[in-house]
Amino acid sequence: MPVGRRATCASERRSYAPHSAAEASLNPEQWSLRMPRSEGEMERDGERIEITISSRFENIELVQVVAEHLCENAGVDEDGSHWVGMAVREAVANAIKHGNKLDVRKKVDATFELHGSELEIKISDEGEGFDPETVGDPLNPQNLMKTSGRGIFYIRTFMDEVQYSFNPGEGMSLLMTKDLAKGPGVASGKM
Repeated sequence: MPVGRRATCASERRSYAPHSAAEASLNPEQWSLRMPRSEGEMERDGERIEITISSRFENIELVQVVAEHLCENAGVDEDGSHWVGMAVREAVANAIKHGNKLDVRKKVDATFELHGSELEIKISDEGEGFDPETVGDPLNPQNLMKTSGRGIFYIRTFMDEVQYSFNPGEGMSLLMTKDLAKGPGVASGKM
């Protein structure tokens, strides 16, 4: 799909216009998007945006772009929006790679909800779950040269609160919150 061309996935869903060549290459058959019906609707408490994607790395950017767009619409500067987007990108990548084991038949759900200045983001996969406390500290000297293992660290760094939960038969969920009124910067990363 060319940059700037709008795509809709269902009659109830709002159109989405890609802003980059990478976004334009996303296949609408691999994702679904539910957004508020009118501009400015996210300013009201409790509004939700739900995205479901297949477990393909090329779908990650769609979820990241939505996160950054929501932050920008809430008045967060470009840096702050970028860091929230990076946390979302890492969470979705982990759900695809580690949760769903790259099985394109399995879905990743992303839900964005705004409560006042607090943005709540939930990323869920269909995987077997894991204990996040068993993930090695990427700042430990023995882990510095490893090519992976930094995603959870980034998520904890960029978000204010991070909670993992596992429901057998349903998969793993990550709930992240960010107080958008605080502005950019390193968050507390409370678990």
